[in-house]
Amino acid sequence: MTIDSYLANLANNMVMRGNEKDSIALSFFTLKARLKDYFGSEVIDVIKFGSYTRETILPRKFDEKSDVDVMVIFKNEYNFKPQSFLVKLKKFAVTKYSTSQIYQSSPTIVLELNHIKFELVPANKLYSWSNDHYNIPENSSTWMLTQPKAFDDTLIDCNKKNSFKIKPIVRLLKHWNIKKNFRDLPSFELEKKISDNMQYAYFSCSSYSDYVKKGLEIIRIYDKDYRFDTAIDKINEALKLEAEGYPYFAESKIKEVFPGN
Repeated sequence: MTIDSYLANLANNMVMRGNEKDSIALSFFTLKARLKDYFGSEVIDVIKFGSYTRETILPRKFDEKSDVDVMVIFKNEYNFKPQSFLVKLKKFAVTKYSTSQIYQSSPTIVLELNHIKFELVPANKLYSWSNDHYNIPENSSTWMLTQPKAFDDTLIDCNKKNSFKIKPIVRLLKHWNIKKNFRDLPSFELEKKISDNMQYAYFSCSSYSDYVKKGLEIIRIYDKDYRFDTAIDKINEALKLEAEGYPYFAESKIKEVFPGN
């Protein structure tokens, strides 16, 4: 197996699919129905957002802390602070999911089920020329603007311009961040840095190894650490071993950066 095929296969194995995806879809359907029933007209809508909708979420076998972000859009006619809605969401979760683990991880309410963790995020819709403007909590007392669809579209566009390798690269770098970087980079921050800096096709990149090295270099601009240099050095060592006709040793070396699950 070549280095490129190893990375391609690993990235493909990190796509959430099958029973895991089906069970999350069913759990979300139930969650949405319960939220609407519990809050009535106070809740305008309930939507998924974040890495799940961008298809960059890692399956549980690769990330035991994998979660799905759920935006609960309230009317908020009286301009309440985020904490008011966090309290409401926690009461809802305790009432409807009494046997599950529930806690506030500011500024969200975490609902842990057996197969997935939902992060409930209160939101208010800002009515403007765009349907993609929401207030979500910056902290327990302050709102901040978010445009989830705009970021999703940026990543999708970036992926298309780069031979559909950006989403796989994001998954690979998330895996590296978990296994080798002690989760030092928040997941969203990693995705944003990659998409912001690789919006235009990197014509010098063609293989997966090219792209993962470029991704590590981009991240390293913001977060300098020897672990990034070590990863790039090992990728280069693996490529050298492959070029010299030692495929077994090359694969062993690349697995030091991107191990299996």
